[in-house]
Amino acid sequence: MDINQFIVLAIFASTILALVFSNQRPSTVFSGTVLGLLVTQQLTLDAILLNLTNKGLITLVLLLLVSSAIDKTALIKRLGRKLVSSSFRASYWKLFSLTFISSALLNNTAIVASLIGPIKQNQYHPASRLLIPLSYSAILGGTVTLIGTSTNLIVDSFLQEHGHPGFNFFDFTLYGMVAGLSCGVLMYLLTPLLPSISGKNGDYHEYMVEAEVEADSELIGKTVEQNHLRNLPELFLVEVVREGNLISPVTPDLIILENDKLIFSGNVQKLDNLSHIKGLSMFAETDGVLRESLTEVVVANRAQVIGQTIKNLGFRALFDAAVVAIRRDGEQLSGKLGEIKMKAGDYLLLATGPDFNTRQNLSKNFFILSEQKITRPLTNKQEWITLGGFLSVVTLAATNLVPLAIGLLFLAAVLIGVKVTNNGEMKRNLPLNLIVVIVGALSLATALETSGVIGLTTSTLMPFLAGTDWFIALVVVYLVTVLLTEFVTNNAAAALMFPFAYGLVEIIGAPLMPFALAVAFAASASFISPFGYQTNLLVFNATNYQFKHFIKVGLPISVLYSSIVLVLLNLTYLQ
Repeated sequence: MDINQFIVLAIFASTILALVFSNQRPSTVFSGTVLGLLVTQQLTLDAILLNLTNKGLITLVLLLLVSSAIDKTALIKRLGRKLVSSSFRASYWKLFSLTFISSALLNNTAIVASLIGPIKQNQYHPASRLLIPLSYSAILGGTVTLIGTSTNLIVDSFLQEHGHPGFNFFDFTLYGMVAGLSCGVLMYLLTPLLPSISGKNGDYHEYMVEAEVEADSELIGKTVEQNHLRNLPELFLVEVVREGNLISPVTPDLIILENDKLIFSGNVQKLDNLSHIKGLSMFAETDGVLRESLTEVVVANRAQVIGQTIKNLGFRALFDAAVVAIRRDGEQLSGKLGEIKMKAGDYLLLATGPDFNTRQNLSKNFFILSEQKITRPLTNKQEWITLGGFLSVVTLAATNLVPLAIGLLFLAAVLIGVKVTNNGEMKRNLPLNLIVVIVGALSLATALETSGVIGLTTSTLMPFLAGTDWFIALVVVYLVTVLLTEFVTNNAAAALMFPFAYGLVEIIGAPLMPFALAVAFAASASFISPFGYQTNLLVFNATNYQFKHFIKVGLPISVLYSSIVLVLLNLTYLQ
């Protein structure tokens, strides 16, 4: 072993140790890896820039950018409100079906993030009995197609880097469907092992929000329960004002009528969940100034507005702003938003007009605190273009008519053109950390090959592995990847293991495809640890889970999933 091989091997070992034992993010670790390779002259800057233009990486970035736009559509939010019912079995299978199917086409992390709220909010079952199944369903669904999870696209990028044409869209489907549906059944049988614990409280201040039921509302004539108004993420229906009368508490069987004022309490950043309900308009919308950017102010102690209601004050004319929500520390507000008498110290969330900042009476009445962001709902036309465009791109890619990267690039341009998103939002959603991880892993793999480390490993192991059964080698690659993914995250595990799987294939003369699929499936098989996969971490932080809760349910699922995938790979490729 020469000095260059020793340096590369040391950097590789340091990368793994840092990922396993340090608290640094994978992007930070791989940044250090790239810098180490550059400083020691094991890689040139040109080689790293070449990895940055990897086709698989570009496809993944485009997919994530388009997914962030798709997440604005009402489809998942509407379905999420209807997920949980009084029957646990029905709730489980609706949750599993929606998550499994949608995760096969959309970014599974975004799916889980969208559905955590409705599950935590449900009135029927402890969220802790559904959140782990939510995460596992998303992981299983993500393995069904090429675009279901970033892990598949990372391995695809490595295949293309080695001169292989890469995966087809449905190369994962047989294994992912059989393993996913089997694990879905097992997971249902294991749900009694899940704890019944209360979720964490949100780290937000609860505002009071008013919304009015309009004549064309889809809510009219149905009960609160039938409208799923108790399943809105971080928004609680606390009162209904009907013809001047206050209805509180609100019972599940209360029928919603036209002109009802619905009073919600909760996180104002979740107001988009109200906007997606047809025929329900928020207080500020009637003034025509509800915007994405909201200004939070507090009423000053000598303000002229103290003791007056929003309605009588003529708030819009006075300040060129409409009150979206209000909160008062230490007191539960009640009644219609426009009829609440303001007090010193009240917090108001304002949708401001263009002249708001020029009004001379602002400083006499308010202290301006901060700006809040809310997501505005898309129009019907924008929704159809977004969802129809994405399904068209997926169909064209699946039938090999248009490459996925080209279709996504065109769709991104269309979404900007119809104002579903914009250039600034695209820049903010750029997954820089993931890009760093992939470029770092590709660069490390390049260094391992160009320095001769892979070749040295191949020649050293040749006498021991030349006669090895292909299936045994496949099992070893799979198990090492599974072990690695529980410690260093799925993307890093796939990126680190592929070069060695590729070297092993050359030693034993096995076909490359089953080993590439084994790395991809194993890297996604993070069921035992809450830290190996992003969806696990999301649900772990959403309630008071402990590590043991993942082990109880995740270990048998991991065993079944792995057994099915390995057996099917053996039957398909190696026999």
